[in-house]
Amino acid sequence: MKKTYLTLVCILGILMANAQQRGNKPEREAWFMDLGFGMFIHWSLDAQVGAVISHSMAGASSDYLRRFTTELPKTFNPKKFDPEDWAVLARLAGMKYVVFTAKHHSGFCLWNTQTTAFQVMQTPFGRDILREVMEAFRKQGIAIGLYFSPEDFYFLYQHQLPIGRLQHPQHYPAQNPALMAYDKRQLKELLTQYGKIDLLFFDGPAEGLKEYAWQLQPELVVTRGQMNTPEQTLPDQPIPGPWEACFTMGTDWQYKPTNDPHKSGTEIIHMLIETRAKGGNLLLNVGPKPNGEIQMEQEALLREIALWQLVNQESVDHVRPWPLTREGPYWFTRAREPNTVYVFVPGGKEWKYGERKDFVFHTLEGTAQTRVEVLGYASELVEYRQGFDARLLVQPTSMGLAVSAVNGQRLYTNNQWPNPVVLKISNVTYKPIQTQDKRDVIDGAH
Repeated sequence: MKKTYLTLVCILGILMANAQQRGNKPEREAWFMDLGFGMFIHWSLDAQVGAVISHSMAGASSDYLRRFTTELPKTFNPKKFDPEDWAVLARLAGMKYVVFTAKHHSGFCLWNTQTTAFQVMQTPFGRDILREVMEAFRKQGIAIGLYFSPEDFYFLYQHQLPIGRLQHPQHYPAQNPALMAYDKRQLKELLTQYGKIDLLFFDGPAEGLKEYAWQLQPELVVTRGQMNTPEQTLPDQPIPGPWEACFTMGTDWQYKPTNDPHKSGTEIIHMLIETRAKGGNLLLNVGPKPNGEIQMEQEALLREIALWQLVNQESVDHVRPWPLTREGPYWFTRAREPNTVYVFVPGGKEWKYGERKDFVFHTLEGTAQTRVEVLGYASELVEYRQGFDARLLVQPTSMGLAVSAVNGQRLYTNNQWPNPVVLKISNVTYKPIQTQDKRDVIDGAH
């Protein structure tokens, strides 16, 4: 009997040792959903020529590939690289995590790897960029995420395989044992030599690799490869569970010195609001210049976002979708506090500084205990105006919750701040609407 018991214990131990984690831990996914807003950083050696990151290698001639892999490393030397500047800017902008391109599809590694000579330590710069980025962002309390491409164009080039994305069986690590082993060696370096990694973004086939990553760091959250991560688009409706929308500020992921019109700060703030209202995270990309600086246009946009976040950050942190994502032009998020909702009201010309505006929110039901505040504004004074009534008024009605408020926080000298104002409404409940009226309410035909 004793021998049988010991045998069963041994078998159970072997089964447990061989068991692979099959998904993100639920509590870690909840943690991820609370973060809400992250910085994506696309950077590699081809930023020097303003090319689409990595993809110019796909289908390229042997002469181009030779020059790409031998000439570009000789001149990569970002002398103005200061990741602490990046991290401080991310923190000001309200970003809670970073995802950095440790290895993009080209196969060029931005860390001190023992797996290949196609890496940053073999350039004139000769410093472990990834380690410095991690240290800087950790110093600001920002969670660390890595972008990792299972497809590796340099590996394919060395093995005389056609270079492309999922167009040949050998592009899949699961069907290419040598590529799988190569990727695993790199993941082992990243997940054993750089401390705790919070997030991993597999841009390519993750089967066999994400399980290995969870084996090395079970608390790791795999985003792409495990959850929905739409690029440059948002879903029409909320998606249950965690998801992440990835957006550029301009038209490309990596630094593009010309022909790259950028979104406005207002557009990006609206993207953040809509993403959070639908339950997702927004991963907003920057593409540093070849010298290591964040380009001026993108820095300016991040500082505009930072000012909006200084006022309104609680409305997009640790929030979940309200039962209805929007009512006309007004988007909603649900706060951590019970029966509390944030309402995002268009600002700028639609609600000018110093102007009183009246609202009726048809899908919000209030009581005598309902309270409303304008985030960042005390609703007492409007600068330079004598005897001006800036009080905030709220009244439950049969038509919905009536609110009257003044947009009174002065953020620009010329009073032309164009971005949304946020109302925080507590002790309020969702008021279901009739099916036939729902479209009118959502579209704003009140």
